[in-house]
Amino acid sequence: MSPKEALAFVERHGIVLEAARGPVPSLAEAVGGGQIRGSWWGHPKGHEIFAVTEAVQDCEDVLVCKLIDGKVTYIHRRLWPALVKLAGRFRQGPLARVWNEHTARGSHRMRRTEFPDWVPPEVSAEAAALSEEQAEEMIAVLLKYGRKGREGQEARAAYRPGSRARVLKVDPENAGRAGRRGKVRK
Repeated sequence: MSPKEALAFVERHGIVLEAARGPVPSLAEAVGGGQIRGSWWGHPKGHEIFAVTEAVQDCEDVLVCKLIDGKVTYIHRRLWPALVKLAGRFRQGPLARVWNEHTARGSHRMRRTEFPDWVPPEVSAEAAALSEEQAEEMIAVLLKYGRKGREGQEARAAYRPGSRARVLKVDPENAGRAGRRGKVRK
């Protein structure tokens, strides 16, 4: 996959994970041709994966954030107005734009611009013109996954492949007696 094809992949899907598995496609798995076990750095197409992720991260039309389960998430510009419109439904930290800065010593430093400081004025104007229903339709998968509070925790646990997490149903009679790990104390 070329960098141009990777950008087209992100544009087509709108929301893509860099390498993790989740409720949206993974760019690394698309380049690698299927599920990747372990780190993509050791994959035969690791150099190609690196090249396309760098190209996507450098594209001004792609927001790089950590919205889905704290993993690197790419969101194409066409969805930014919906994200801005419904931003109050998400935890604010994961909406920050993130990038790696290469230091003079050769190390990497994670940098970030908080939400809404990265939002261009024209995107804010587009967001204001959207109805909530239109915005919800555009980013439905994020609404299921990126919610605040307990509802969001339950949705995130349900989406994690191989997760051992279970959604707890709280019995109102025992609500005050739940201990660690949701076990009811006797």
